[in-house]
Amino acid sequence: MEKQIYLDYAATTSIDPKVLEKMMPYLKADYGNPSSIYTLGQKSLAAIDEARESISRFLGCQFSEVVFTGSATEANNLAVFGVIRLCQGFGGQVKNRNQKLHIITSKIDHHSVLEPFQVLKKKGVEITYLPVDRAGLISISDLEKALLPETVMVSIMYANNEIGTIQPIAEIGKILKAKSSNLKAKIYFHTDAVQAANYLDCNVNRLGVDLLTLSAHKTYGPKGVGALFVKEGVEITPLIFGGGHEFGFRSGTENVAGIAGFGKAIEKVGNLKPAASGVASGEPRLGREVERIKKLRDRLISEILKNISGSKLNGSLEHRLPNNTNFSFKGIEGESLVIALDQERIAVSTGSACSAKTLKPSHVLLALGLSEKEALSSLRLTLGRYTTTKEIETTLKVLPKIVERLRKIS
Repeated sequence: MEKQIYLDYAATTSIDPKVLEKMMPYLKADYGNPSSIYTLGQKSLAAIDEARESISRFLGCQFSEVVFTGSATEANNLAVFGVIRLCQGFGGQVKNRNQKLHIITSKIDHHSVLEPFQVLKKKGVEITYLPVDRAGLISISDLEKALLPETVMVSIMYANNEIGTIQPIAEIGKILKAKSSNLKAKIYFHTDAVQAANYLDCNVNRLGVDLLTLSAHKTYGPKGVGALFVKEGVEITPLIFGGGHEFGFRSGTENVAGIAGFGKAIEKVGNLKPAASGVASGEPRLGREVERIKKLRDRLISEILKNISGSKLNGSLEHRLPNNTNFSFKGIEGESLVIALDQERIAVSTGSACSAKTLKPSHVLLALGLSEKEALSSLRLTLGRYTTTKEIETTLKVLPKIVERLRKIS
């Protein structure tokens, strides 16, 4: 049987061998509860501390500003609900705030941000959804116009999971800092950096964020572990109450093996692609790994657009993650393409894995101005650490034939 070609790295990544090696002791001999004071428990605590240190170095933040969660979805929920519930007086006092609260996001943010916003809207919180242009970029002037005296939070995704568009997070951070100073009231700034971590500068000081979300399984680590950067001095109300773990932000016995693996995964990401100064605007980190993936991505884009009639690239080419491609194919259903490619042992997707079962057109593609029919004809191919030139060439050979065959029978 031919080897599986995996081109869905935006959905998940495989565990790096070094990461798995790091995890194994805490699944076997070193199984102690990290809250226990005897040696077995303290070994587990040391593993968590080591991972927290690795992630704090990667983000350029303090050790105590990294909070481990059960997923990036939980981290996003903690950021959103944590800020707003505090501002509403839950678990603390509202300071210098009007009764009315206003929050801002983009129309193409992840559902784990948009859905909490919908819940808050039903509770009376005013929401502004910033539109995007055909490339998937928000307008800075739109953001500035949307800011109100009642604005307490802005949450903008760093890099989109479906179309790879990179938002100007550092620029937004500067604007919000200045606005907060003028209003003499804090506007909390959160970014979902789950897709960005492998390729973009995530130094929280250069980005100017108060809260930032990471995911282990998008960085060649295990599933079931996320992290939220919470800037010192930023108060948020927990979602989960209990023993006061994770500096009181997230109670519950920690997933020691998963956290240890997460730390090793992030350490390897940082070592493979050292951050350069001045790249917080969204330019890819320097490094041979990124350049190699970007060249493969560019070949995929150019050859598909050249050899498949009625194909169109969705999103920005200039402001795009080095590993991301998203196409629409006229006269084809994206789901049919995914199934046909899977039969050729090529794994791709139509978009977000979290929304794959809804059979609804992507909210991201609709926000770009695509029709429902165009959005349903989309295909996302995302590359990663183990993608080879041979795999790309095989895909470029197989895909046009499948598109032609599906068009004939549609």
